Amino acid sequence: MITSKIIANGILRAIAYFLAIGLFLYFLYQIQTVIIYLLISLILCLVTNPFVSFLKKRLKFNNTMATVTTLVVLISLLVGFVLLFVPLIISQAENLSLLDTDSLQKQFLVIEKNIENYFNVNHINLEQILKESNLSSKINYNYFTDFINSILNLIAGFGMGLGSVLFITFFFLKDQLLFKEKAKMILPDATEDKILNSIDKINILLSRYFVGLMIQLTVVFILYFIVLLIFHAENAFVIAFLCALLNIIPYIGPLIGMILAAILTLIGGIGTDFSTEVLPTTIYIMIGFMIVQVIDNNIFQPIIFSKSVNSHPLEIFLVILISGVTFGVFGMVVAIPLFTILKVVLKEFFPTNKIVSVLTENI
Repeated sequence: MITSKIIANGILRAIAYFLAIGLFLYFLYQIQTVIIYLLISLILCLVTNPFVSFLKKRLKFNNTMATVTTLVVLISLLVGFVLLFVPLIISQAENLSLLDTDSLQKQFLVIEKNIENYFNVNHINLEQILKESNLSSKINYNYFTDFINSILNLIAGFGMGLGSVLFITFFFLKDQLLFKEKAKMILPDATEDKILNSIDKINILLSRYFVGLMIQLTVVFILYFIVLLIFHAENAFVIAFLCALLNIIPYIGPLIGMILAAILTLIGGIGTDFSTEVLPTTIYIMIGFMIVQVIDNNIFQPIIFSKSVNSHPLEIFLVILISGVTFGVFGMVVAIPLFTILKVVLKEFFPTNKIVSVLTENI
């Protein structure tokens, strides 16, 4: 028989559960910086794991020496990147108007006037249309500069936590076997093998994915840089880097990158003849970027997004599309890693399910 005491106890227990969950989520929110460091370290661990394995198997390094060597190489690459990139971005900040909204707005108005003069509108009063639409006042210039500044702030924030990330990454790489042994002691005996097998498979697949992604971004950056150099675009390194970085966002990122390259090329060409130099150069650069994307979409992406995680291209496209509609840009970025983790876990725990067996037949 259900008494009022039982009901009251049940309500109190439910309230306690909700409070505990709320406190846990609040705790996670408070330590979000630490969680970000852990995630960055985990990604670095997955990316560098193949190199550590190479040093241990091929060059016969011991575990500690292989880990230290890997971190030294990683730090050297990072320092080299900073020494190359930061002075360039500082010296070109004024030309790019990355930090000056007023200057950016003035330059946009100059571009607007050049376009009007170029098309020589005899029958269409473009100037009147632009005035009536008040286009320049509707454009949020701060959005562009905020986007650039957010990238710079991200780099600065990562620099502040670099020591923590490297420290965590060192032990992630060095003590992988130790962590595995500790996990065996904690995990329930009934699911221990399945969980450990899932972790091993996830580690392999995500390592392949992140390494492939780094290779893809590097190749795309080089191709963008070559295109910009061919057409003598100013700030070629900065533009190529920013556009290649946007390729992290599947499908939408390259389009945003191409528009960004066009805007920066137009801004960089202020002071030269618009109709014979600036506009043709911008068009050629956009065509070059389109060609790079055709190469990327037909060669690099199928290898990385399909073969590295053993999923069909259509399957990957639908997952990214659904994640983008549901969670926005962030969902598109994390869609493939999370989907890969989900597939591995489902295969280990529900191997006889028909749907699971179809989706995970290549894993």
